[in-house]
Amino acid sequence: MFFSAAPWQSLLTLVLKAVALMGSPGPTNMAVMATTAAFGIRASLGFVSGAIVGTSAVLLAVATGVVALLMSIPGLGSALTLASSAYILYLAWKIAAAPPPAKQAADGLAPSFVAGLLLAIANPKAWFAIAAVFTGSMLVETSREFDALLKTAVLTVMIVIIHLFWMLGGVSLTGFLGDPLRSRIANILFGLILVGTTVLALIR
Repeated sequence: MFFSAAPWQSLLTLVLKAVALMGSPGPTNMAVMATTAAFGIRASLGFVSGAIVGTSAVLLAVATGVVALLMSIPGLGSALTLASSAYILYLAWKIAAAPPPAKQAADGLAPSFVAGLLLAIANPKAWFAIAAVFTGSMLVETSREFDALLKTAVLTVMIVIIHLFWMLGGVSLTGFLGDPLRSRIANILFGLILVGTTVLALIR
């Protein structure tokens, strides 16, 4: 049999795993919501697009075995973890220091496409979650190559949907953050949550 015994069940399982592991709060998802809430949807499109591309690059690295190759190099895993943690701390500070929406035109710019790209690649949760989802499911029993290709296609779509979901979550908070004091408190909380989710991803 070309596909697994119950193809629709296998596909549904893959999607549900993606929602549970890749869609749960983590550094990139929280940053997407926080950036959209702090800077608005239009100004945040570049950052969100970068996050989508970066997460898709992580998926491609997992699918092609690049992750396993890199982790086999002594010391490289620790170095990458340290570098990624430092970058996420910087981005958390940038979000926490974001000015209220009314002052952004003069005082600050939303994180860029490159910032979203780098965050997604640096996000330790993305590597762990995508690897768990990708290796823990099988859609095609008779061809490992086609199975990997099909899972990559499905998970790429899920990456886009998940990021759009978190972006809309940020949009829903934009009006609430119109007050300067609420905006400052919320941005600081978003920054702290970003750091917290990173720490949780590293210690799991």
